Amino acid sequence: MFSRIKSMGVSGVGGYMVAVEVYISNGLPGFEIVGLPDAAVKEARERVRAAIKNNGYRFPVSRMTVNLAPADKKKAGTVYDLPILIGILSAAGDIEKPGEDCAFIGELSLTGELRPVAGALPMAIAAMRRGVKRLFVPADNADEAAFAQEISVFPVENVEQLIRHLRGEISIPPAKQPEPERFCPGMPDFSDVKGQENVKRAFEIAAAGGHNILIVGPPGAGKSMMAKRLPTILPDMSREEMIQSTEIHSVAGLTSREHPIVSLRPFRAPHHTVSAIGLSGGGSTPRPGEISLAHNGVLFLDELPEFRGDALEVLRQPLEDGEVTVSRVSGTVTFPSRFMLVCAMNPCKCGWYGHPSGRCRCSERDIRRYHSRISGPLLDRIDIIVEVPALDFEELKRRAPAESSGEIKKRVDAARSIQRQRYQDDGSMCNAHIGSRELRDFCALSPECEELMHDAFDAMGLSARSYDRILRVARTIADLEGERDIGVSHIAEAIQYRTYDFRENNT
Repeated sequence: MFSRIKSMGVSGVGGYMVAVEVYISNGLPGFEIVGLPDAAVKEARERVRAAIKNNGYRFPVSRMTVNLAPADKKKAGTVYDLPILIGILSAAGDIEKPGEDCAFIGELSLTGELRPVAGALPMAIAAMRRGVKRLFVPADNADEAAFAQEISVFPVENVEQLIRHLRGEISIPPAKQPEPERFCPGMPDFSDVKGQENVKRAFEIAAAGGHNILIVGPPGAGKSMMAKRLPTILPDMSREEMIQSTEIHSVAGLTSREHPIVSLRPFRAPHHTVSAIGLSGGGSTPRPGEISLAHNGVLFLDELPEFRGDALEVLRQPLEDGEVTVSRVSGTVTFPSRFMLVCAMNPCKCGWYGHPSGRCRCSERDIRRYHSRISGPLLDRIDIIVEVPALDFEELKRRAPAESSGEIKKRVDAARSIQRQRYQDDGSMCNAHIGSRELRDFCALSPECEELMHDAFDAMGLSARSYDRILRVARTIADLEGERDIGVSHIAEAIQYRTYDFRENNT
């Protein structure tokens, strides 16, 4: 007796088709699962056995072999519990074999209840592309899987409900596509920030062009406060971006029935004790790290010099390529990692270097050692560096509300709209990601601008990468002002955001 049931698996952040083949034959009773299963898949034997018996069916007292094809690809997780159960019941003749357009995923409890699994959306998208029309998933995963569109997703609460549906006794209504949330009540707002107009301007430019930014200032100046408000001025996510981010969060097990879709830009703020693998991703079965969870959003590194050196150096390639490749013995996986890097640090270890109160007691050697924790190549990949001064009493006692996030976001959206129209044929969505050809075509400089850039290049000892990043920032400033060409004032402001000289502070 033989049965083949379609199921799905996850590799990286993408899904793939898995055929669950069940063969029941004469011989000594046994239950084997083959096809490179991990420990969680092998344990499905006991969950499936108990679920079948607890739902009133006879578990076959025969030799039973379950093959998960393709057999050369490692299978992980509890996603195959449900298709194995359906395969056994159909091979034993207890139910009719489901149609070829059906696929099943889900973890079983011992009583036959279905529990959610990780990776529902990427598996649903892969199923749709492979011609599956009906996908049966745990009820907690249904809204997430339904976001794939063009496939009917059936939320299943338990085995009894599913079997009655397959027999035609009842009908499970397919899940409806969830409506993405565009606003979360209680989100912080830039109107709460007092003073710091120059820093707010830098954040507006960073948001408008997708630029990486480093803010330097003493404790209590508002660095973390402003960084946490950055997502409120970023453009709304497109459907494609929602799918990309949800796939990553789903594989990491961070989606839920209450929040099935990532519809607001991610904001990840790992502690400075995070390891290199925690940032880049990895493990025996590679999982996405913080830089991938921040895809299409913000990665905030507070107290930047306190992070481990090897962890910071992991950021260099993803900042350039927008993806990170994790290689392990079990295989190589590439995770998307296009994020805005926002960093905050004190000017010295005690935090008060250069403060008017003169309370800093750090020696020159201490300051040099503190700054040396950040490598030059990493700093070279940061577009905007801005100092955050300490607030004086007059600014703190001011009661008038500052400009709100909504007002800033209108200008950011207008600038991003210009960039989308400009790069619609090139695939670049914002100025921070444009290549050399776009720089040549859209960042041409007048003789006056070239002279200013030449002077800055020589005086500041800029690298070729720094030169390009200044051009990208200047292009964003011009877009915010609605200007077609980059002017001298745009170049001058962009250069200003790279004048924080770590070498000067190290002497």
